[in-house]
Amino acid sequence: MLTLASTDSYVGIALAMIIVLGVGAQWLAWKIRIPSILLLLIFGILAGPVMRSIFEGTPFAIDPDALFDKDILLSLVGIAVGLILYEGGLTLNFKELRSTWKPVTLLVTTGALVTWIIAGISAYYFFGLDRPTAILLGAILIVTGPTVVGPMLAHIRPSGDTGLILKWEGIVIDPIGVGAAVLVFEVITSTSTSSGISSIFQSIAITIAAGVGLGVFSALLLQNLLTRFWVPDFLQNPVSLMLVIATFTASNQIMPESGLLATTVMGIALGNQKKVDVHHILEFKENLRVLLIAMLFIVLAARLQIEQLASLNWLSVFGFLFVLIVIARPTAVFLATVGAGLTWRERMFLAWLAPRGIVAAAAAAIFSLGLERNGMAGGESLVPITFSVIIGTVAFYGLTTPWAAKLLGVADQNPQGIIFVGAPSWVRSIAKVLTDRGIKVLLIDTNRQNVRDARMAHLPALQGNILTISDITELDLRGIGGVFATTPNDEVNTLALQRFKGIFESSKLYQLPGTKTKKSSEEASSDRRWRVLFDANAQYGRLESRLHNGWVVKATTISEEFTYDDYHTLYGSTALPLFTVSPAGLMTVSTVDKPVEPEAGDTIIALVNPEELFVL
Repeated sequence: MLTLASTDSYVGIALAMIIVLGVGAQWLAWKIRIPSILLLLIFGILAGPVMRSIFEGTPFAIDPDALFDKDILLSLVGIAVGLILYEGGLTLNFKELRSTWKPVTLLVTTGALVTWIIAGISAYYFFGLDRPTAILLGAILIVTGPTVVGPMLAHIRPSGDTGLILKWEGIVIDPIGVGAAVLVFEVITSTSTSSGISSIFQSIAITIAAGVGLGVFSALLLQNLLTRFWVPDFLQNPVSLMLVIATFTASNQIMPESGLLATTVMGIALGNQKKVDVHHILEFKENLRVLLIAMLFIVLAARLQIEQLASLNWLSVFGFLFVLIVIARPTAVFLATVGAGLTWRERMFLAWLAPRGIVAAAAAAIFSLGLERNGMAGGESLVPITFSVIIGTVAFYGLTTPWAAKLLGVADQNPQGIIFVGAPSWVRSIAKVLTDRGIKVLLIDTNRQNVRDARMAHLPALQGNILTISDITELDLRGIGGVFATTPNDEVNTLALQRFKGIFESSKLYQLPGTKTKKSSEEASSDRRWRVLFDANAQYGRLESRLHNGWVVKATTISEEFTYDDYHTLYGSTALPLFTVSPAGLMTVSTVDKPVEPEAGDTIIALVNPEELFVL
């Protein structure tokens, strides 16, 4: 049997496994369309406590405590969470609060207090914790977190303001929940009740001053460094990373755990200033976040001990989860959304989504160690209970929320709509056929006449330059699932799609084949950053010419009697397939790398020449 005799070998294998399992879990979760955090936790528990209990001594059993000193590990976890909240803050735009400020504010205040009280009381009775530890656990479980809410929202794509409310709540609630836990910890570890209570107001003031002050200062500092061109392009992301870590550390030195507030404020302040473009920083942080989440969940789940999990009364766990899901969350949401202008369906959806994530896990680990160092009982229960809540809430919400969103009519899953960048006559012809089949379209063009003609045809159209629109997310993207770059300029098409990267998957970004040279299908596909529309010869000029010469966009249903071969016989070999629409309304785009292959029941939308029509 392999042993840990070779420490270097073990460390190398364990670190590699953490990255492989973390990234692999997220890829597999994307592939099978389940919340990634669920697989991350499962992989971490299997590779950690399960493997350690079955194959003790093998280097393929991850033991974080053998890899890292506890203090170092928890410090790294804190910094990683701070970076995740910074990235989340960058995505928050104050313009989003115009219609959602009231429910967001009440959710992170009144809603948080309600959750805290109900969770604390339930923990006291279900797990037999002493009152201070139960109150501390209730504070920890206030948080939801962008690491779990964000991926779920991306999968569900809720309509209306619910998505914005949940996004803001998930990011802002984290430093609030951790701050509440810090205050409780300060009180229960204080030498006297009077000094503990008196320290609460002082701690609150210091936390807010340190977090907000340092966050805003660091954001202004980075803004000025970039505005004055004092940082070269290749160092902008590293300098941003450096300032976030420095801000987090400095704030924590002033007041423990206030660093999360500081990094969140820094992200929000930087994301809402207008003097310097920070999209490249946001893209870098998004990529970094994926790796951080992968490593954090694997490491923290692997730290669990089988004895800790076995010591839990699982009947109590299920009862506690029932209270959190069925009582605490709905109560918090309905109190926070009174008079907010939301429909009862939207309020129900908000009440159906409150998974706990990495911040809860990290906070439980930190405060458990703190209680242990202060010689206080109950700390050993924080981590297993918190992880059971994380697993339970992620499993429940991850598996039921998509169904609930669809049932409530607030889901925008698998949207079929298309944004057309460019609105010439042939695009308008295609868009008209799509809208007639219930597929949403939005046309954007700088040409006033094209926009006017589109609106005359009852097509939604916007006059503007996609390259100069300040915030793409301000467009109404509900029901939109892809973008077609259909201008006559290859460079404009490429730049236009670049602006939508991150909002849509690259597989949903399409452009016309190049106009400069004639290329084979393989060449046309390989030299493009995006998927190439329709056919290697479907350049802008050719499509425009065909419409001008009488070709039409026509929808035809394929059946058992009228096969695709019959279709080719009827419309000739020159017919250009554009899309297929299944009986369920799912649309498939024909591309150079993957031409459509309609089956019986599908409707094929194609550009055909009526003069070549052959009567069967």
